[in-house]
Amino acid sequence: MTHARPSDARPHAVVIGSGFGGLAAAVRLGARGYRVTVLERLDAPGGRAYVHRQDGFVFDAGPTVITAPFLFDELWQLCGKRLGDDVELRPVSPFYRVRFDDGTVFDYSGDAEAMRAEVARIAPDDVAGYERFLAASKAIYAVGFEQLGDQPFDRFADMAAALPQLLKLQGYRTVHGLACQHVQNEKLRVLLTFQSLLVGGNPFQTTSVYCLIAHLERRFGVHFAMGGTGRLVQGLVGLVEGQGGRVVCNATVEEILSEDGAATGVRLAGGERIDAAVVVSNADAAWTYGKLMPNVARRRWTDRKLRRARYSMSLFVWYFGTRRQYPDVAHHSIVLGPRYKGLLDDIFVRQHLADDFSLYLHRPTATDTSLAPPGCDTFYVLAPVPHLDSGVDWQQRAEPYRQAIAARLSATVLPGLESQIASSRLLTPQDFQDRLLSVKGAAFSFEPVLQQSAWFRPHNRSEELRGLYLVGAGTHPGAGLPGVLTSAKVLDRVVPHADTLRGPRAAPLEMPHVRRAHRAA
Repeated sequence: MTHARPSDARPHAVVIGSGFGGLAAAVRLGARGYRVTVLERLDAPGGRAYVHRQDGFVFDAGPTVITAPFLFDELWQLCGKRLGDDVELRPVSPFYRVRFDDGTVFDYSGDAEAMRAEVARIAPDDVAGYERFLAASKAIYAVGFEQLGDQPFDRFADMAAALPQLLKLQGYRTVHGLACQHVQNEKLRVLLTFQSLLVGGNPFQTTSVYCLIAHLERRFGVHFAMGGTGRLVQGLVGLVEGQGGRVVCNATVEEILSEDGAATGVRLAGGERIDAAVVVSNADAAWTYGKLMPNVARRRWTDRKLRRARYSMSLFVWYFGTRRQYPDVAHHSIVLGPRYKGLLDDIFVRQHLADDFSLYLHRPTATDTSLAPPGCDTFYVLAPVPHLDSGVDWQQRAEPYRQAIAARLSATVLPGLESQIASSRLLTPQDFQDRLLSVKGAAFSFEPVLQQSAWFRPHNRSEELRGLYLVGAGTHPGAGLPGVLTSAKVLDRVVPHADTLRGPRAAPLEMPHVRRAHRAA
């Protein structure tokens, strides 16, 4: 464990939250000369990437689809290290096994020939249209990700400069609208659009810029961290500590302190003050502005604006282990229900918890058997559900909803499931709000519609306080692992190098009431 020393005169940076965005920000700040303290309110680092261990099973709580491994490579390289020395990322194929309600199964992979064959099997008249969609996705990726992904967009002029290219690429269309322009088969339209749900977006409302995901996946593949996603968290904590920084758990930030319009540090729940030259918030963006700045006269992200904003859907997540194995189930499965647009309208528009659902099923033991006891399987299944404005009482509805999901899985891909459960735990929208401090229990912060993207999204360089910066799902470029890691990369453009700062604010060297993060053996 590396401790800050009294002789360490580097400017101090405080990072609120140890999700992937916060840890990536800490590494980048450390590489640019800052002494970094990461403050995490939970008892272990990771945020949404927390790891649950129970009954011999290992459950990754959050992100499991790794689609841009080069963004992790960059962080290790900044520290003069190799990612592969700490974490093994193993390719997953197929990327997703999609089961339609009528029993049709489609293996979605990165193999061009295999994908053409799969498309020809279910939609023979749409093979050429599918190829055109992939070409459109590649063009959008080149602009939306490579050119604009790590740009700050904190001036409207930046947005105006990008508009001609985005209009040429039909960024004004929705994800589903762009797919419909190229293919006619309804099943294929679903296959080309469901990925936006993985970053909190309704494909019928989300800007078609998110169609870049198709090319991102094909170019770089889908990967899994052996040992679980938590191994990436442990690796990043190790990088921060190796730079002389600290990751401190059980430390709840209650206020971002400021003076004369500039952030000066944070105040913890116990009253302790930690001074800093730079503050980075990886907390939910709406929570940051609505709860952590009570004494700041906010000009843009006012309470009224936050109330009127559109928030992503939430998630109902059931983590479970089974006494038997299900070897025919892929690592990532999509189990679709009878409705697509109607269900999404219920979730996003009507804020109604429907009786039917579509499910994402994660079986990490398909790739890494060490995550379950011998002869067993580890799973989690998630259902997109409305956020808390729906008024659903999850204390009452959680168990019946879980039972309905179990029955659906038993009838489709996991026969006899109900009698095979060895371990079980739940995460509901209420938990997203109470445990993860996500406003309205929204799992992905602000909904990724065009009018809440780029300049219209909370900026990486705060509009409210000098010296305050935002990373994570609620800022630019958005949710998903590539998005939150790129939000930290934006800091390289907007946070001054530590060498340019004078008179850095000192931070307390010891906080005996909190526990530092530890890496698993």
